[in-house]
Amino acid sequence: MSNIRHTGPVTAARRPAGEAESARRSPGRPPVPLDRIVATALRIVDEEGADALSVRTLAQRLGSGTATFYRHFANRSQLVAQVVDRMFGEVELDTEELAAMSWHEALRTAATALFELLGRHPNVAPLLVEQVPVGPNALVHRERSIAILLDNGFPPPLAARAYATLAHYVLGFAIQLTSPSGQQSDDTRLSATFQGMDPALFPATVAVASSMPVPLEDEFAFGLELILNGLDQVRTGSA
Repeated sequence: MSNIRHTGPVTAARRPAGEAESARRSPGRPPVPLDRIVATALRIVDEEGADALSVRTLAQRLGSGTATFYRHFANRSQLVAQVVDRMFGEVELDTEELAAMSWHEALRTAATALFELLGRHPNVAPLLVEQVPVGPNALVHRERSIAILLDNGFPPPLAARAYATLAHYVLGFAIQLTSPSGQQSDDTRLSATFQGMDPALFPATVAVASSMPVPLEDEFAFGLELILNGLDQVRTGSA
């Protein structure tokens, strides 16, 4: 019988079966909850823009590996859908209060609430262009707005077109909210440019120069009223 003793490190092959199995099962980094992943992704978009949202950047922010991402999502598109829907969950609208309003007022309230929400998350707007939001929170918002139209005499085809028009209108203005922080100074210079034009060549522009450029929020509210008033005429004509 040999008296040779092994003093080197014990490898998995030399360990007892139970010990080797335990080593194989030992976890690496702890799993990251889905809610934290989506919240972190939204924060990346808010702080750095939609283009900055990548699997690598997300993993770095979480202090984890890319495997953490793929435990929950097959691709970036699925993550984007969750980020967008998390934002939609911040829409604060009371269904009972909306029901007590005229359809005109209710739709104005819903559209303005979404515009203001995108104002708090301006970098999310480009993500809405990538894919139509169909998460649970987005579906609730869509359902609420379409129901207002249907309940007030809009035929289904007209209600669908009216909702699509309003949604794209809000999104179009929201995308402009991603303008650089120096926009106010740019507007001041642009106003001075208009007012300094030759009235002999540009009499119409000079006549309204003191009111230009129109603040984005004012332009949004004005255009929204035009759409709603136009929908009222279309609805009456289709009745």
